[in-house]
Amino acid sequence: MTRLTADFWVAAYLTRLRLKDIPAFVTSKGDITAGAVLVKLNTLDGQAEVFQKSFDLMTGERAWISLSKGDEPGVDEAIKKQCSFDPDLWVIEVEDRAGRHLLDEPGFAD
Repeated sequence: MTRLTADFWVAAYLTRLRLKDIPAFVTSKGDITAGAVLVKLNTLDGQAEVFQKSFDLMTGERAWISLSKGDEPGVDEAIKKQCSFDPDLWVIEVEDRAGRHLLDEPGFAD
């Protein structure tokens, strides 16, 4: 199965968010071909959550899981730590008071 490049996936994700009027932007640009992606959901009330794609070895399924959740500075620290391990990491920040990130919609776990 052919995998999408990171920059293509990010562009498609940002477009889907824009079509739903959900503001989002890239805060850290990683490797355009194979960089992993973190998605930070900022609910604009001092709280945030960051998601990363995970692979379940038992089922072979991919899913977005929560890496960190809580006060925004704590979530930002978790992101900073991940970036120190992986300089090719992409970080996208989604800003939505309703908590929408669209990662639970079909097509995002693939």
